[in-house]
Amino acid sequence: MGQDNGEVVNATVRRWQLTETLRQLREQAGLTIDQAVARLKQNSGRWSSSKLSRIETREQGVRVREVEQLLDLYEVEDVPLRNWVVELAGTAHERGYWLALRKDLPEDFHSFLSVESSLIALRQFETMVFPGLLQTADFVRALVNGAAPGLSEEIVERRVAARLGRQRILNREQPLQYHVILDEAVLERPVGGSRVMRTQLRHLLDEATRDHVTIQILPKTAGATPALDGPFSLLTLPDPIPDFGYAEGHGGGVYIEDRSSVRDCTFKFGILTERSCSQADSIALIEQALQGYS
Repeated sequence: MGQDNGEVVNATVRRWQLTETLRQLREQAGLTIDQAVARLKQNSGRWSSSKLSRIETREQGVRVREVEQLLDLYEVEDVPLRNWVVELAGTAHERGYWLALRKDLPEDFHSFLSVESSLIALRQFETMVFPGLLQTADFVRALVNGAAPGLSEEIVERRVAARLGRQRILNREQPLQYHVILDEAVLERPVGGSRVMRTQLRHLLDEATRDHVTIQILPKTAGATPALDGPFSLLTLPDPIPDFGYAEGHGGGVYIEDRSSVRDCTFKFGILTERSCSQADSIALIEQALQGYS
């Protein structure tokens, strides 16, 4: 394919995310590569089908000015989305950069920010709530209303639909390999009340029976562990993109690309896996928690 292997291997998560977002935006605009280039040539100078194709496959870099031209062509008027894509373009060459995902963006906008749709594996540790990929509609609804009281019903339902839409990656032909470790306290936190928790825990038990889903509970008796540093995830994209980390805080989410930091997260996840209950014992704990909400 004429690719420079060294360049491809060193491609950062941001560069992948930039090109994937540009591809998604082109397809949402209903344009093929040839159609997009034909329109670009009318106003924007040196474009060719091979150039745009190489940009979308990360074989060629793309300048900020060119990204802005593509956003104009695709009629992207959403200011936060435009700013985010342009920021990606401006930092795609930087190594070890932590890219913040802003929490003030609506969740149904996050399909452009998320890499979930292309993941082949996800390792996730949670301390406060069930992870989004395992939440039921009623749990999401209770969570959104509790965390952000005063939102209109329309916005709440949009966020519920967006959250549930993300779960398609667990049902695709080649499903995500998903390993979740939950702090035991998550089972005891009655989000939405007993009825919502019963449905949520039954859903968790159903998901745990699937071959590509592993659910472990970190018991309170585990004492001091890397869990004290808070929740985090390890994400695996297709080769040659390296694994990277993700963590959330009050300021938003952060992608962790620095290799030493990713190794540290991997080491911590290994410790948590060892200190957590087996899947069989974890299922027993979930069933016990379920009885408590009867």
